[in-house]
Amino acid sequence: MKRQCGMLLPVSSLPSRYGIGAFSKEAYEFVDLLSETGQKLWQILPLGPTGYGDSPYQSFSTFAGNPYFIDLERLTEEGLLTEEECGAYDWGGETDSVSYDKIYEGRFALLKKAYARYDFEGDQGFSEFYDKNRFWLKDYALYMAVKDKNNGLCWSDWEEDIRLREEDAVRKYEAMLEEDIRFYVFIQYMFRTQWMALKKYANEKGIRIIGDIPIYVSFDSVDVWAGPELFLLDKNRIPTAVSGCPPDAFSADGQLWGNPLYDWAYHKKNGYTWWIDRLRAQFELFDIVRIDHFRGFDAYYSIPYGDKTAVNGHWEKGIGIDLFLNIKKQLGEAPIIAEDLGYVTDSVKKLLEDTGYPGMKVLQFAFDSREEGCYLPYNYPQNCVVYTGTHDNDTVSGWYEKLRKEDKETAVAYLNNYHTPQEEIHWDYICCALSSVADTCIIPVQDYLGLDSRARINTPSIPSGNWKWRMEKDAFSEELKKKIKALAGIYGR
Repeated sequence: MKRQCGMLLPVSSLPSRYGIGAFSKEAYEFVDLLSETGQKLWQILPLGPTGYGDSPYQSFSTFAGNPYFIDLERLTEEGLLTEEECGAYDWGGETDSVSYDKIYEGRFALLKKAYARYDFEGDQGFSEFYDKNRFWLKDYALYMAVKDKNNGLCWSDWEEDIRLREEDAVRKYEAMLEEDIRFYVFIQYMFRTQWMALKKYANEKGIRIIGDIPIYVSFDSVDVWAGPELFLLDKNRIPTAVSGCPPDAFSADGQLWGNPLYDWAYHKKNGYTWWIDRLRAQFELFDIVRIDHFRGFDAYYSIPYGDKTAVNGHWEKGIGIDLFLNIKKQLGEAPIIAEDLGYVTDSVKKLLEDTGYPGMKVLQFAFDSREEGCYLPYNYPQNCVVYTGTHDNDTVSGWYEKLRKEDKETAVAYLNNYHTPQEEIHWDYICCALSSVADTCIIPVQDYLGLDSRARINTPSIPSGNWKWRMEKDAFSEELKKKIKALAGIYGR
């Protein structure tokens, strides 16, 4: 593979007029910036609709898109909204963070106005979109409509007939909530139309999009409600065990994610149809797909349902190479990045080697003596993706400031940067990543901007206060853009 580089920036972190990043003109301007600075890739986080906690890794659907990302300015240009209507809502007073509670209140109210004004009869594309995506969209729209009727409760707390998807109940709710169901189809149509226009613009500029899918789905999702056979659930459709990570040096209690686990025997018997459909849908949205928590396919951590921590969990054997052989059979040599971070066993390494997918290297881990793995650059294979940090890491500047004394001494000696001032330290790590043999290098935008811990996207195991950071408008000066482009050239990317 040719050497290349790009930036990591969630869509939610883009600047925009209405409180959260969207498929707005600022997104197009960011694509222009990537092109101007010699980048070839834009990595984002999952685009699914988020629920409690606002995590893109806990979505109501593995196929649907987040309504928050629909550009209200585009809807205004199309005559579906007015500037006065959009400006009448409080989107939060901070330009560098997202106020999700205010976004929730304002965004859906405006989308309902746009829906009421839309000319469905004059747009054949709407029905074509529904027909093509019916296999997931029909259930999703019904799920969200019923969820709204139940004041946002998880499906497990609904009336038993619709909770269990009895045929009479499904027909009853489809008739009762027909307009609400159509509204949710409309939202997905707007999302898909705007996103595909942005992706087309990026591709024409020579920028490929790296999407991201979680290995697991949320229990509070249409995927579990409509497909209980896919998961390890009891006769009442309650998980028998849930996902997470064991205790380690970073977390004494481990991480309790709480997602239902897959019934891999069913998936295998069914030819992995759900997984194939899932990935095929992702490759319509993205050029490259990063699969989160790749080691879970080799072995997954199973925690008894109802436990408050991950301490009592145990490892179970995963599905292994069979899934990926079927993916290749159905989808060909699909460009996939495997997130293989954390404690990686020999069997995980073998699985990664057998798939041929590039794994990930995080430079911050190289200098943390608590972290197991070969993250120092001299250990990298060419077939990997190197990062200074990911969305789960602190910014380089914030990380370096908190680095333990002995680890900092190792880092300084390795980079031979004894005299670099703290405010410039991020450049040493950026250059270290760019200069490595890794075919692909992705730098989080916060690191190019030299931002401290206040710009951190997510702190794993902390359930609230994450996913809020936003980039300020005009954050990149002309001088900074020139420097980034020069580095891409110097390091042959």
